[in-house]
Amino acid sequence: MSTRFEFSFEGKPITAHEGQSVAAALLDAGERCLRIDEAGNAKGAVCGIGVCWECRCCIDGVPDTRACVTEARQGMIVCRQHGLGPCADP
Repeated sequence: MSTRFEFSFEGKPITAHEGQSVAAALLDAGERCLRIDEAGNAKGAVCGIGVCWECRCCIDGVPDTRACVTEARQGMIVCRQHGLGPCADP
């Protein structure tokens, strides 16, 4: 049995399992939209292996972080990325 813990997504607690990616934990929690592109379209995980970059979001204040290849950690702060700019304040 893996260890469970929480991190924050858009201010909401998300439960993750040890070894799980941020994208997988968000999908398990029903969160499909990880970013908003420059045209205002909702985007989320597509390939799951870090190639397409559609899952990029702000993780602990770092923009353009690929959620599908980033392991979830206790207490991390994840936010939707809007366009190409820097992360908004959580």
